[in-house]
Amino acid sequence: MIKIQTVSLVDLLPVPIRNDPAMAAAAAALDIQLQETYRMIAGLDIFRRSAEWTNEETDELAWQFSPPYYDPDLPLEQKRLLIQNAIPFHRHKGTAGAVEDLIAILFGQGAVEEWWQYGGDPHHFRVVTNNADVTAERAQEFIAAVDAVKRLSAVLDSVTISQAEQLPFYFGGFLHFGEHITI
Repeated sequence: MIKIQTVSLVDLLPVPIRNDPAMAAAAAALDIQLQETYRMIAGLDIFRRSAEWTNEETDELAWQFSPPYYDPDLPLEQKRLLIQNAIPFHRHKGTAGAVEDLIAILFGQGAVEEWWQYGGDPHHFRVVTNNADVTAERAQEFIAAVDAVKRLSAVLDSVTISQAEQLPFYFGGFLHFGEHITI
């Protein structure tokens, strides 16, 4: 099997032509150009080299792919994840999964509870997250992110922050033995 990454034109030449020094030299010179062209083509695959994107590249790619809730002030890794998932977000926009995926990228873990799971009104939902950073300062950012991927007819009822802590638990008990004599 011949691969373009490793092929040499000298190997493809017929034996009588391969033995001609001028033809072998011309094929070797073209090999260098072909390998350089292959390296340039491989560099065009932007998603394969996403770990190398700079802030400027992510901002340009965000303009092109328009991921939901893109903020240039986000950390670079979050911006990369938003761009890499832009097409799947657009495919699944309006679903609870899209809301959960966006929350996972921007705020850590989070789950969507539909109205029928907690006894709410039809077309309503709420979000449960364990990220303590979703406080009053970031509440508007959180709501804007959810609004970017939810259905337009869906209504966000509340955002519940659940927090689990390791607390010492002490259990005590007593037992009393005695007699009760009534005279």
